[in-house]
Amino acid sequence: MALYVQKFGGTSVGSVDRIKAVAEKVKGFRDQGHQVVVVVSAMSGETNRLTDMANAINEDPAPREMDMLLSTGEQVTISLLAMALQQIGVSATSHTGAQVGIHTDSAYTKARIQRIETDDLKSDLDDGKVVVVAGFQGVDEDGNITTLGRGGSDTTGVALAAALGADECQIYTDVDGVYTTDPRVCSKAQRLESITVEEMLELASLGSKVLQIRAVEFAGKYNVPLRVLSSFEDGPGTLIVADADQDEDAMEEPLISGIAFTKNEAKLTLLNTPDVPGVASRILGPIADANIEVDMIVQNVAPAGDYTDFTFTVAKGDYKATKKLLEETVIPDLGGGELRGDDNIAKVSLVGVGMRSHAGVASKMFRVLADENVNIRMVSTSEIKISVVIDEKHMELAVNALHKAFGLDKSDIESE
Repeated sequence: MALYVQKFGGTSVGSVDRIKAVAEKVKGFRDQGHQVVVVVSAMSGETNRLTDMANAINEDPAPREMDMLLSTGEQVTISLLAMALQQIGVSATSHTGAQVGIHTDSAYTKARIQRIETDDLKSDLDDGKVVVVAGFQGVDEDGNITTLGRGGSDTTGVALAAALGADECQIYTDVDGVYTTDPRVCSKAQRLESITVEEMLELASLGSKVLQIRAVEFAGKYNVPLRVLSSFEDGPGTLIVADADQDEDAMEEPLISGIAFTKNEAKLTLLNTPDVPGVASRILGPIADANIEVDMIVQNVAPAGDYTDFTFTVAKGDYKATKKLLEETVIPDLGGGELRGDDNIAKVSLVGVGMRSHAGVASKMFRVLADENVNIRMVSTSEIKISVVIDEKHMELAVNALHKAFGLDKSDIESE
């Protein structure tokens, strides 16, 4: 008998029929004698519907009240799923985040889990019940309902698996695993049988939307076996392991595990800035104070005492605010300079732990892009990642060319 924590997202529970299908899937595990905790999101579209209603009343609603409102979406799903399980003869009980003892800090709309009380959960499991838990939410020390931010149900699932010492946390979604890249962009993308937490973190941070970053961090920190599966078809999915050595079937790690990409980038360049100590801080300090995250940074080398160019990227949604901040605050502080911006760019990234022991990945990547006449505007690297900024119009071309060049088109990449 094993203990599984299973998380089903909004698409998986998007209708009554789909909720019934989830109940049947859960019943299959119970019939095998396993204990099951099910974490669910709100039905697809429900969070947006609630948000739209709030904004129709108040364009700037209080975060506490938003958490109170948005948490109701998951309450609908847990009660319906518990009813569906009971209808097919499975003993089940539903719990909100507060009822199950998920304690968070008081950062409304983006709270972080501090501890989980598991006594009641374990008691229900020992009584033979399936426990259905509302994802995305918890309660602070003052009893206020809090939410964990968009995609927080993944975090709830992994956190419960860690607290309970579950054999596996299974994330059911509308895809059947983690792919070498997005199949919608590259038709030859292949499902990975396994991938390391480190690689999954990089892919998630670089544009892959299969898992929420915080959930992967939790899995790595508490060594929770994490598996991504399809809600709509059977299959082994993709196992996310803490270390490459845990993948006993792999003789040697592939050089590249996946390619991530995002169009959610904008580039800004300050031309003719003074090349003196402290300039980078004077540029980026006000941006950080405005709670705008900077991604890639490039500063050109200039002759001593001369001027230089300073380029960086931000999320596309922060582009206008950053541009205004530079024009109204930073440039006057620097005593001048010319600002150029571009929000028609994309970031394409190669990810793989195999990079640590193989040279020449960057040069091969640059050669492949050059052969396709794709110009590289910025470069950023780490031990297991190389990212380039290119024109948005070349993104799909670049992804497909790199996918083929690094051998990811092959159907047997899992066993390389």
